[in-house]
Amino acid sequence: MRVLLAEDDEMIGDGVRRGLAHEGFAVDWVRDGRAAELALAENVHDLLLLDLGLPRRDGLTVLAAMRRRGDRRPVLVLTARDAVDDRVAGLDAGADDYLVKPFDLSELAARIRALVRRQLGRAAPRMTLGPLALDPATHTVTLDETPLALSAREYALLDALIARPGAILSRAQLEEKLYNWKDGVDSNAVEVHLSSLRRKLGSGWIRNVRGLGWMIATPAAA
Repeated sequence: MRVLLAEDDEMIGDGVRRGLAHEGFAVDWVRDGRAAELALAENVHDLLLLDLGLPRRDGLTVLAAMRRRGDRRPVLVLTARDAVDDRVAGLDAGADDYLVKPFDLSELAARIRALVRRQLGRAAPRMTLGPLALDPATHTVTLDETPLALSAREYALLDALIARPGAILSRAQLEEKLYNWKDGVDSNAVEVHLSSLRRKLGSGWIRNVRGLGWMIATPAAA
């Protein structure tokens, strides 16, 4: 999952970026509101973590503009402003959730997962496709109730594919889910990770659609 973090505090920003990366998220970090708007225009992020007290353009302005142009991606506000009026203003401007600093990184990760589930119309935390199950909370994957040992990249690929069963995802789309701006990406990196993932899942689960990309098969097709 690709997350945009808009936070001007260096210590908090670095801590959140490192903590979420450890949880398996690809995080891009910007330090002012104008940079956040430019990053949002790329339309590659699944969710925005937004500080309200940003320089150049404050968080409420960024959020309001985002909603006016029809951007429905989840927004979780991170702020030191704990007054009720500030929380109400953020939620009324279009925020989906609110977390007051200081906060626990495990709670932040759980809230992110909950917001993305809500956007996808899923209530249950586990994602299943026949005998294949993925649990984002524990980063575990089982096939026929047998645990699979996946690398972080393999897990991220499976997460992206199983979230949209039957949909074809291109190399560019998969790279957007796996890597942030600072990651160096080899030209065949996605193929290498997919090849390893296929070996662990067994034949039939991940299919290449020539010239278009990859999709995860339905249980019947697998």
